[in-house]
Amino acid sequence: MLRAFTARRIAAAAAYGGGGITALGGITFGLLVAEAKLARKIIQATPNGDPPVADGLYGGAFAGPPLSLVMLGDSTGAGLGVHTAEETPGAMLASGLAAIAGRPVRMTNVARSGARSAELAGQTDRALEVSPDLAVIMIGSNDVTGRVPPGTSVRYLSDAVVRLRAAGCQVVVGTCPDLGTIKPLMQPLKWIARRASRQLAAAQTIAVVEHGARSVSLGDLLGHEFAADPISMFSEDRYHPSARGYAAAAAAVLPSMAHALGLEPDLDALPDPRLGEGVLPVYLAAAEAAEVSGTEVSGASVAGRDRGPRGRWARLLRRRSAPSADPTPPSPAVAPDIA
Repeated sequence: MLRAFTARRIAAAAAYGGGGITALGGITFGLLVAEAKLARKIIQATPNGDPPVADGLYGGAFAGPPLSLVMLGDSTGAGLGVHTAEETPGAMLASGLAAIAGRPVRMTNVARSGARSAELAGQTDRALEVSPDLAVIMIGSNDVTGRVPPGTSVRYLSDAVVRLRAAGCQVVVGTCPDLGTIKPLMQPLKWIARRASRQLAAAQTIAVVEHGARSVSLGDLLGHEFAADPISMFSEDRYHPSARGYAAAAAAVLPSMAHALGLEPDLDALPDPRLGEGVLPVYLAAAEAAEVSGTEVSGASVAGRDRGPRGRWARLLRRRSAPSADPTPPSPAVAPDIA
């Protein structure tokens, strides 16, 4: 319950212009700063270069006008850590969406490695230039590592969602991943990173659902597989996902994308004993989702009303089926025509 109220306070601070609360309180930073510098040195020792350019048309063999998909966010959205366009999350999501819709998908990626939520304003400007039908946003990690007040981060995300929805675009947000899974981090920095990232993820969910979009908790990027096989699930820098890691994240986000567009793929919501009741006040649903990776949160109504005595109603769904985590390149039917 405490984490739910924390997320609610962060979201409220975002709505009313405050900075929110910090996840670290009065903890002395000397040891933490030293550990953070060491982790950064390890991560940066393996240069990744720029992510592959994956913009283009996917599913060109299908008939009909293309759907417009835009990726916004940080290195996770951009696909840093892999070597070919087909291995990026944008390409995987565009290919999968084309197969589900039976229509081509034109994917435009405006995400940038190193971006914080403040950069979503400029990214949204570029996204709106292509009149997107659907936007996927993955953001938050750099806000946590840069110690940006969570209320400030959420406010920038809220503004982006509002602008995209006002343009008739459906929005799916992959919330801040659990930074406690990063291999180079040591305790207590690992614990603090986990707490901060999960608090931000829950607050992001509240803001996203309040503005008519839906969120999917990336958490530890579906961490049972990451914990069991971190060498193949992370890229060489041990910070960004590998192709297998991005495939696991794409498996969580794709069904929510399809449902946001009113498509009916053969991917139904799955019961999960770790989740609470299906419909909850949004701040409680957000806290539950932050603890169970792959959980979608979207707006709901009870007795014909979308708000109850404790705020906006929200529905918890777990649409994702267990993936093989094998990022098979797109088939010829959905191969990209990179532009």
